Amino acid sequence: MPRGAASAATSAPPSLDELRAEAMEWGRKPRALGTWYVTEHMVRAMRAYGWTIIVGALGQPILYLLGLAVGLAALIDAPVDDNGVEVTYLVFVAPALLMTAAISVASEEFSFPVVAGFKWRRYFFGFSASALSPGQIAGGVVAGATARIVFVVVAYYLFLWIFGAVPDPATGWLTIPVGVLAGLAFGIPYMAYAASIREDKGQFALVQRFVFMPMFLFSGTFYPLATLPLWLQWIGWVSPLWHATELGRMATYDRPSAPIAVAVHVGYLLVLSIGAYLLARRIFQRRLGE
Repeated sequence: MPRGAASAATSAPPSLDELRAEAMEWGRKPRALGTWYVTEHMVRAMRAYGWTIIVGALGQPILYLLGLAVGLAALIDAPVDDNGVEVTYLVFVAPALLMTAAISVASEEFSFPVVAGFKWRRYFFGFSASALSPGQIAGGVVAGATARIVFVVVAYYLFLWIFGAVPDPATGWLTIPVGVLAGLAFGIPYMAYAASIREDKGQFALVQRFVFMPMFLFSGTFYPLATLPLWLQWIGWVSPLWHATELGRMATYDRPSAPIAVAVHVGYLLVLSIGAYLLARRIFQRRLGE
């Protein structure tokens, strides 16, 4: 072959099949690890308010335990009778405070950041333009929020232990995974709702006032749910906070409960989390496909 012909053959542009194969090869890794790429972005974005996360994780338990638990407990001499087990007020309220902290973090991470991804900063559309699927984007949002929930719950549990609010540490540590599950059971449905919002008209403020606060006040947080009138108890029955708090109290001071009750509490939290996640994936797919 003449030298010029060999040079031309060497510099010939790649064929369409070669380009397609190269693109598929470059997209294989994002398709396999796409969820974790989105998770990394969500966690890195938290650095913008990192001190808020740290101060909240450390300061909130101290304030609650000193103000509502330790301070109020000093005025309550009689122990709390919880299903036949008498405990101090601090021990009774501690698991509920941990679960509330997890749900509070979830309400932050699954609300405004989701709307920002679709509307204000629109970075979800940038993710979708790559090899990432809408399901991976939704999963990355969940995983990123879960990382912050785990950090807050672990910090909260350590403070409860330091304050002597965990009589049985052998099982009390189970409040950590229960707290994470509580955050997801509230946060993922919230994410599905946030993903459906196209215009910010104060919807999140309404959720805080008419969903989060009633759940916080009427889910057996500061007193047994049975002490409420029957027409108010349903708020606790449908709230993930009450179900998680019941599990936390079982683990913290070994409150006797039937296995079926444990199964109902865990099952309810799982159904909320998994069902809402499937719904959120559909909403992400619909909006990112527009």
